[in-house]
Amino acid sequence: MRVALLSGGSGGAKLARGLLEVVGPDRLTVVANTGDDAELHGVHVSPDPDLVTYRLADTIDERGYGIRGDTWEVMDALEAAGRPVWFRLGDRDLAMCLIRTELLAAGERLTDAHAAVVRAAGVSARVLPMSDAPVRTHVTARGRTLPFQEFMVAERAPGPVDRVEYTGIDQARPTPEALLAIAAADVVVIGPSNPVVSIGPILALPGMREALARARAPVVAVSPFVGGRVLKGPTALFCEHAGIPLEAAGLPDAYPGLLDGVVADEPLSGLPARMADTLMSSLERQRRVATVTLDFAASLTAARPDSA
Repeated sequence: MRVALLSGGSGGAKLARGLLEVVGPDRLTVVANTGDDAELHGVHVSPDPDLVTYRLADTIDERGYGIRGDTWEVMDALEAAGRPVWFRLGDRDLAMCLIRTELLAAGERLTDAHAAVVRAAGVSARVLPMSDAPVRTHVTARGRTLPFQEFMVAERAPGPVDRVEYTGIDQARPTPEALLAIAAADVVVIGPSNPVVSIGPILALPGMREALARARAPVVAVSPFVGGRVLKGPTALFCEHAGIPLEAAGLPDAYPGLLDGVVADEPLSGLPARMADTLMSSLERQRRVATVTLDFAASLTAARPDSA
């Protein structure tokens, strides 16, 4: 199976790792959210594409982001010099950002600049930015509008959220590589990432929903909710803002008109669904969720009238 996975960080990256184990690197393409991107410490930081890359490389650290065994000499030096270091990058993580930034400064597309990071990490699967154009998620809460990273990291996400805006989205487009991956896929998976600030920017790109609607492959979402709750991150905060319940039943409304099926750990009515334990706390569990998702997608394909 050729798989195109739409992903943010964390849960989507774990599923990407499971899919890598099942289908191999040549048949996996991840289209990653870049709404969280930021320019910090003089470099272009792409948190979600990098997190996916480090997870695929099996170098993710115990926090679930960053590189295992990294050192912090540069951040310590900046802090000693009185520079703001609310967003901390490990030395090896910073080196990857420097590779991307150097290529962007030379006029390369973000797609090609991040491909160099993927190669440097030793990853053979493709990890594609959702767009080469800048899209930045801004969050308004308590009367202040902040870029996503500043809201989440510096301010520690003081909810409730009043507004989420994808700045630059009207001028952005999906990359040709992302559109081709979706068109050529045997299954398109929407990963268990935050529906509002991780998957939301990808789907908001002009032309992306149309590409998914035209896809010959079934579109399957893996629920980001485990046991009716969010295990990690700000998903609950943003789902509350968007009126999305913390259960699989909310996914069809979160992704209206796009889904052929849902994989979740709870029953679902009104849409084909496969019940499974979706907790991905180990590589074996990640592999199992990936296998269930692909088997489910295959059953949806087989049930289509034109599948013969």
